[in-house]
Amino acid sequence: MRGEPRSDVLKRIREEVERARERLREIRWKIAVVSVKGGVGKSFIVANLAIALADRGRRVGVFDADVHGPSVPRALGLRGLTLVAGPDGLLPATGPLGVKVVSMALLLSDERQAVIWRGPMKTAFIRQVLAMTAWGSLDYLLIDLPPGTGDEQLTIAQLIEDLSGLLIVTTPAELSYSIAAKAGAFAKLLGVKVLGVVENMSYFRCPVCGSVHKLFGEGGGEALARELGAPLLAKLPLDPLVASSMDEGEPILLKAPDAEVSGKLRELAERLEEALSMG
Repeated sequence: MRGEPRSDVLKRIREEVERARERLREIRWKIAVVSVKGGVGKSFIVANLAIALADRGRRVGVFDADVHGPSVPRALGLRGLTLVAGPDGLLPATGPLGVKVVSMALLLSDERQAVIWRGPMKTAFIRQVLAMTAWGSLDYLLIDLPPGTGDEQLTIAQLIEDLSGLLIVTTPAELSYSIAAKAGAFAKLLGVKVLGVVENMSYFRCPVCGSVHKLFGEGGGEALARELGAPLLAKLPLDPLVASSMDEGEPILLKAPDAEVSGKLRELAERLEEALSMG
């Protein structure tokens, strides 16, 4: 607040940080999903990984920390909903299979409304929302971060002291791999573990003849995982149904459970849980 004494500002920030951490103590695993380059399908993976984990009987929440381009609510069929406050704080929206969701998109009257904020505003938003949100007891909180290694990523890494680690999304292309490697440097600098790498758009399988085409090159995910000393948890194929599932708000795991990409997403959830259990 303008004119507020600096000592009062710092006290309020410390209180918000402590409340946020107290809320998050009820959540066992807190995983930030990152990509340094945009357009690699990160939010698609977050939404469907949440569904895959929930389908395994886990209690799952998603915090869409992309202030400027939130897309998780649309991906999970929550378009048009608005978050409300309850006696214990801000109540997440409930998506398919009970997945809890908090997002800037659920706080706007129109999803097309632009949020034009500088870094300090975004940092304050993330801190305050996590301080207010009544997640309850969860097995997983997936945090969908915007592309890059800026304010939002730093805020999450510093605010959540017991962050379980990063899941890095890339594509097979060499350019995507070289840019995504910055996320590894970011993790090392802040002392955050890289849980694994997901290579999206890895290949396209012809539905007529079954032949495999690597449209965006190959080897990017494997090279990145090798460089980071982390497992390559999944190689997800291109599927035209992915775009329609995102637009329609029906996760592909529910829209097309027998599709090859759905099977790979279920394998991703299984391998992620294995990686976490190994410490």
